[in-house]
Amino acid sequence: MIVVGLLLVAFVWLVTVHVTIVFGLAKKDPKWRAAVAFIVPVLAPYWAFKEQMRVRAGMWVGGIVVYLAAVLMSL
Repeated sequence: MIVVGLLLVAFVWLVTVHVTIVFGLAKKDPKWRAAVAFIVPVLAPYWAFKEQMRVRAGMWVGGIVVYLAAVLMSL
């Protein structure tokens, strides 16, 4: 039950941070990176880090680490 809760929280965290990165990228040039980062999620933290959104990039990476750890615990 706790692992399911952790999976849910980590997934919601990851999606929320991903969307904030995409919106942050949409405010900067070139704007096409926001659309690509939305479709190819692994590019989001890379471009966020390059665009001085280091906290968001760190939160994305932290979210994916927690999510993958929860997936491994559920097996």
